[in-house]
Amino acid sequence: MTGIELAAVLFGLACVWLTIRQNIWCWPTGLVQVILYVIIFYQVKLYSDLILHLVYIGMQIYGWHHWLYGGKDQEALPVSTLTSQQRLLWILVAGLITPLWGFGMAKYTDATFPYGDAFTTVASLIAQWLLAQKKLESWYFWIAVDVIAIGIYWQKNLVLTAGLYAVFLVLAVIGLLAWRKAYSSNRSEAI
Repeated sequence: MTGIELAAVLFGLACVWLTIRQNIWCWPTGLVQVILYVIIFYQVKLYSDLILHLVYIGMQIYGWHHWLYGGKDQEALPVSTLTSQQRLLWILVAGLITPLWGFGMAKYTDATFPYGDAFTTVASLIAQWLLAQKKLESWYFWIAVDVIAIGIYWQKNLVLTAGLYAVFLVLAVIGLLAWRKAYSSNRSEAI
């Protein structure tokens, strides 16, 4: 598994770095990464992560298209933010669905870390959706996911993947700062 895990890590790093830079190539590199992780998570019985990465395949394609054509008059999409109500809604969604998903995984599968795995799945789906919309808040969800994922992957002896998520954590903070700057710049130009 180390060869495929190493390839997934390298594609993951490239994907996040390109995402921070708002480079459209983040989507095809991310697509390769998620396909590789479907295989990995099946092998180590992290079924919530497996399901998540299957969904990511479609989300990668959607995000790629939306970043290209989702802006005003089909221009490139700018960084924007959620309203206070939208932020609260997404936090509530994560808080309500995580325990339900975790319970299902604990009861009906032999999944390890069913609740932690459920949180990373639910929060990752929210983060990925917000990322495809180029919402600044996507980075906050990614930061939370990275913190929990590091512990899970370390416990599953996926050392390279745990290391990848540690780097993702640092990159998510960098991404948050870079996108905050881009958002402020876009607002200044609009005035």
